[in-house]
Amino acid sequence: MDGNQAASKVKTEVKDKVGLITLSDPTTLNAAGMELMSELTAAVDDFIGNDEVRAIVITGEGRGFCSGANLSGGSVAGRGGASKGPNESLIKTYNPFVSALRKSPKPLVAAVNGVAAGVGVSLALACDLVVAAESAYFLLAFRRIGLVPDGGATWMLPRMVGKARAMELMLLGEKLPAKTALDWGLINRCVADAEVLPTALELAGALANGPASLGLTRNLVWQALDAEWHLQIEAEAYAQGDAARTEDAKEGIVAFLQKRPAEFKGR
Repeated sequence: MDGNQAASKVKTEVKDKVGLITLSDPTTLNAAGMELMSELTAAVDDFIGNDEVRAIVITGEGRGFCSGANLSGGSVAGRGGASKGPNESLIKTYNPFVSALRKSPKPLVAAVNGVAAGVGVSLALACDLVVAAESAYFLLAFRRIGLVPDGGATWMLPRMVGKARAMELMLLGEKLPAKTALDWGLINRCVADAEVLPTALELAGALANGPASLGLTRNLVWQALDAEWHLQIEAEAYAQGDAARTEDAKEGIVAFLQKRPAEFKGR
């Protein structure tokens, strides 16, 4: 994908084994309309399939990370319909995307540079690590438009912050400042605005220079949120078998025995 195309709503760049994805529709605070979601899906797919990319960062351009679905731009995410059944844009676009993030073989870091609202909250929380600017906030104000939280928000939030706080965020629809989100354990870092992307890239760089097993680890953690004990420890055993067969594991063990830092290659 060419991040230099004027019409593009998503820009991409590779920096030292880190794939940087920037939502680039600042006039809408990077609203996740169908065009942006199509480009975002393609960008993530490209980086997952790129052997030179070992970790992924997602951020936004301008004052927002992602303001949610673009209700004025033709997105059906917020429109009702005469026929019964599920919301088609969720079934066909948003749900497959957040599910793909959850199952990514590569670690993901969200750099929340401004407001994350609606499905934008889900996009951020579907990443493994979340860095937010001090001025950023999270908002699930679906009550104001008569809709329900989506994109996996009702699954993630109760598991991350507990039922009481999840209910408060979704039923009252109030802003959650980044500092409070950090205190609640919803995000990993709250930093000065100018340090958001550098911090996210630093964390992603550490992941990108780590062993291939990090991808297995992040998938085990996501799986554990729903798995029964006996199934999870069995999944650990299979993942450990996969990890032990990597070149990185062989290097890591030799480096440990030789009392030197390991030099991982991501394979």
